[in-house]
Amino acid sequence: MKILLIGAGNMGLSYARSFIENHVTDTNNLIILEKEKGDRIAHLKSLNIGTIETNVECVKNADLIILAVKPQDANALFANIKSYVSHDQVILSIMAGITIQSIKDNLSIDKVVRAMPNIASKIGSGMTAFYASEEVTRIEISMIQNLLAATGKTLNLEKEETLNATTAISGSGPAYVYFFMDSIIKVAEKLGLSKSEANLLVKQTFLGAIELFQQNSISCQEWIDVISSKGGTTEAAIEKFIQESLSEKIFLGIEAAKLRADELGMKIN
Repeated sequence: MKILLIGAGNMGLSYARSFIENHVTDTNNLIILEKEKGDRIAHLKSLNIGTIETNVECVKNADLIILAVKPQDANALFANIKSYVSHDQVILSIMAGITIQSIKDNLSIDKVVRAMPNIASKIGSGMTAFYASEEVTRIEISMIQNLLAATGKTLNLEKEETLNATTAISGSGPAYVYFFMDSIIKVAEKLGLSKSEANLLVKQTFLGAIELFQQNSISCQEWIDVISSKGGTTEAAIEKFIQESLSEKIFLGIEAAKLRADELGMKIN
């Protein structure tokens, strides 16, 4: 199977490396289409992760085409490749907000899969939700799921409409975690800890909390109850978070991310 990857940014390169390192394809069957020339092309070739092409005609030779460009560049991408795609090819898009119907209409093709990965795909610990159009066969869905599994966990959604929600939850999610970690690190420094001490405390605390959550079937609220003692320090912090409506503020932030994904799709559709 010939795989064409259009867009060699962070996520595109993460996919390329994961596919090769996990032996789901090889360098002879992976093609990267890069519009930038000069140093960018030289850098990509030095990585030895596939054939580097600058000629858009290479689109014709692919069985699977992965669209890994920014959603703002979708219209230009569609115009560039439309005359080279065919109905027997499968399109896998990781462009946030761009609907399957929009891709079908703009490229005049039928087999489309939308996926939303996250940055942890770079180390094989990503979370990717995806949805396939009805024209994509079960064999093709299985093939794509195997590819995506090379970057971490996958979730085959029942409705395309929920993809923008997954974009706001798991796609953007790592940034929320880093935001909260950074806030705690800054608090730790204000309380007198050195930067290195604060970093170690926060990193290990988050890592340990996630490992506990992974290894047990206890809910987040149950863990909060386990850790909180009556009249203790944890209870004081949680009560303050509740008083300040922290959960509501988190909801508003994630909702803003989802609405932005909706807007990106509307601009293309």
